[in-house]
Amino acid sequence: MKVICENRKARHEYFIIETYEAGIKLTGTEIKSVRLNNVNINDAYVQIKNNRAYIINMHISKYEKGNIFNHDETRTRDLLIHKREALKLFNKCKLDGMTIIPTKVYMKDALCKIEISLCKGKNLHDKRESLKEADAKRHMQKVIKEMNY
Repeated sequence: MKVICENRKARHEYFIIETYEAGIKLTGTEIKSVRLNNVNINDAYVQIKNNRAYIINMHISKYEKGNIFNHDETRTRDLLIHKREALKLFNKCKLDGMTIIPTKVYMKDALCKIEISLCKGKNLHDKRESLKEADAKRHMQKVIKEMNY
């Protein structure tokens, strides 16, 4: 499994409740550009309409050797998930006020997959608490490492 792109900011901004693996419907020049690591998912989100999932604002750069068949960089793309999963995600978003965001794009065998996460937004004090926990954990690892020497 080769990780193409990762949304590290998502772990800081959201509590990640569940993760799902989905396929993504791409054109020829898009998959070539993905293989060259020209992907950005920092501003992307997933929206569900008519029992189908779509990823919006995912940026895939134009393939430099493409010609008139090149793609639009931020077009809406279909996600390939089961209908019952889409309904489940839609219900959780509407009833619980959660958000669906992409957290990772990777190649699995020859296929491009995307990891989407069901998330709940953090408040400012939650973000500060997360930073304190990470800092304490780093400090403990440093102390343990010094004790071993």
